[in-house]
Amino acid sequence: MHQPTNLIEVDGLWKCFGNTSERVFTPEYRSKSRSDIQAELGIVLALRNVSFGVRPGEIFVVMGLSGSGKSTLVRCLIRLIDSDRGRILFDGEDIGALEGGELLRFRREKMAMVFQHYSLLPHRRVLDNVAYGLEVQGMDRDSRYDLAARAIETVGLDGWEDYYPREMSGGMQQRVGLARALAVDPQILLMDEPFSGLDPLIRREMQDELLDLQKNMRKTIVFITHDLNEALKLGDRIAIMRDGEIIQLGTPEQIVTRPSGGYVREFVRDVSRAKVIPARAIMREPRALLKEDLAPSAALRMMDDRGFDAAYLVGTDARLRGLVSRSSLADCARGDRESLAGIPTTDVARVSASAPVESIITLAARSERPVAVVDDDERLVGEIHRLVLLAALATAPP
Repeated sequence: MHQPTNLIEVDGLWKCFGNTSERVFTPEYRSKSRSDIQAELGIVLALRNVSFGVRPGEIFVVMGLSGSGKSTLVRCLIRLIDSDRGRILFDGEDIGALEGGELLRFRREKMAMVFQHYSLLPHRRVLDNVAYGLEVQGMDRDSRYDLAARAIETVGLDGWEDYYPREMSGGMQQRVGLARALAVDPQILLMDEPFSGLDPLIRREMQDELLDLQKNMRKTIVFITHDLNEALKLGDRIAIMRDGEIIQLGTPEQIVTRPSGGYVREFVRDVSRAKVIPARAIMREPRALLKEDLAPSAALRMMDDRGFDAAYLVGTDARLRGLVSRSSLADCARGDRESLAGIPTTDVARVSASAPVESIITLAARSERPVAVVDDDERLVGEIHRLVLLAALATAPP
């Protein structure tokens, strides 16, 4: 059976609040503005023909100002409210067709929500709060407490199991809310402005913690926010909403460097490109590269032919071992070594291919050589020269 590319597929979603909502779909009103529809019909058009897909394991951010429709959208995803038209598919299944117990199981087992105001039970300890979703599922006490304790440890709150929410800071309470969501091991996390009530410093810490957790969890996350900087920091892709519509969908780099119109352009006007352009966008193919299965004499000839005094050394798995100098190769060539495996190397400045250009500046300033670019498995995929970095930083804003 063919597996869908997207875990969530939203197709042509509409939601109106008012008594005569069907008139919105008539030819007379279908193309009118949101404000005209509200003025003439008294109908609030919350969502207008919204379509997008969410890929497995990505953080999909829905960003918009108050009244843009983002909170209505996330409530439609879990069917806290029903849309008027359109479909929402979860793993290929139409959730609009779920009824009664099926819908309840879907909410309890497939998705979990993290809210802005924590929604913790004040009379229950942290452990009981985190175990609550598992309790609702009918799991026995020992099993749910074991899973809850693991979730508490995951968010860095081990030792706080017996405290009550009132005894904790806002940031810690939000961690409890996140742990409660993680405890049920949902396929999708819906996060509705979870950090917007926190102080700026705590908010940044929670954003960093979410990104760190995601490296291991690889959960599919739909994250709602009104903050562009938060969207750019967290999102693998971002959908920008206005008046119930998605007006641009793309990666942070695409949003900042290629805004779709004046509204988005004004949003990103003061955003530094260096914060969102990834290293992979400006890297070049490594010029001096040796594989460790090469014989030292062959490697030395290659270095001499190309005029290099140093080269990257990579394993047969393409992982970066370090930098090897010509003098080291000459010493090896005079010995009985059959390959470069185990040859002494020096450290080389390296950065992840997904790291923003901004993070490379300090590395480049400290090193006379190009900065190596590696993937998640430490395989060498490119290098960045200072002049290329300076050109990227000097690029005029859109």
